Amino acid sequence: MEETINLKDLLQTLKKRLNLILTITLLAILVSGVISYFFLTPIYQSSTQLLVNQSKNEQTMYNYNEVQTNLQLINTYNVIIKSPAILDLVIKELKLDMSTGELNNKVTVASEKNSQVVNISVQDPNAKRAANIANKTAEVFTREISQIMNVDNVSILAKAQVGEKQSPIKPKPLLNIAIALVVGLMAGVGLAFLLEYFDNTIKTEQDIEKLLGMPVLGVITTITESRDMDKRADRNARA
Repeated sequence: MEETINLKDLLQTLKKRLNLILTITLLAILVSGVISYFFLTPIYQSSTQLLVNQSKNEQTMYNYNEVQTNLQLINTYNVIIKSPAILDLVIKELKLDMSTGELNNKVTVASEKNSQVVNISVQDPNAKRAANIANKTAEVFTREISQIMNVDNVSILAKAQVGEKQSPIKPKPLLNIAIALVVGLMAGVGLAFLLEYFDNTIKTEQDIEKLLGMPVLGVITTITESRDMDKRADRNARA
């Protein structure tokens, strides 16, 4: 006999396992909140911008080919910025206690499509140090690129600054808690249905009808020990 599952059965299962679902969900929220607020180190980000453009005097006309050349050079510049030739000088001048590889992991270089602006972003647990590294990286690159590639077409467009109440970019406790809420709820519901699926005990008359495929003709009520003792006491009193 093929079994069918209806909405009523699903709701009954959820109702029966509601405590389990709520416990798992609250546990997930609690763990996520504790880890986000007390164990994860806040990371701050500061960014500076470079403009890649040929130096020209006021009488020089706009040159489309020159702009295209600058755009093609940006990909090369992105690699040079994160190279040891630049980062080693940044570490030396700022007296940073980290290796070139560690600094490389903190620095991100990106540019918008068809844009001559290069963004240098630095992530660090210290907001002030992140801004200092970003500004120093831009300064060193602007200074050294003329010797590395014999060009002079880079200038600093905007420096990184530290806000008065700058917020970390990660972790985001509220987002983590929201994700934990959804994951915990899904895990609780999934576990509830899994336990219900493997639960083959017979609890009601309907379970017998489903198992045997036969109607129930009668039901024997449960007689508790207290009721049995009350009846005996009543018979003794009458006697």
